Amino acid sequence: MIIYNVTTKVTHFINERWLQWMKEEHIPAIMSTGLFHDSRICRLLEQDDEDGPTYSAQYFTDTLENYQTFLAEYAPALRQAGYERFGNQFVAFNTVMQVV
Repeated sequence: MIIYNVTTKVTHFINERWLQWMKEEHIPAIMSTGLFHDSRICRLLEQDDEDGPTYSAQYFTDTLENYQTFLAEYAPALRQAGYERFGNQFVAFNTVMQVV
């Protein structure tokens, strides 16, 4: 199994709106691609939250090919939607993991 992980630190100013957008729009849009079979969003604990909270959104798929298809066909537009809505009020980085 492959886990596509997106870790995001958001400002306090957008926190509530961003979290609502993730749950109601962004995660459902990613899941609607049919390339992932499960997802979750978690708040990181024991982090410096002075500038805002940090979250980890995880998307689960069976193959690396599904992940690569997502990156090529869907990720750029979905990423752009976040920047258009929230500008520079967040910073994110991606990791890909394989369950062993």
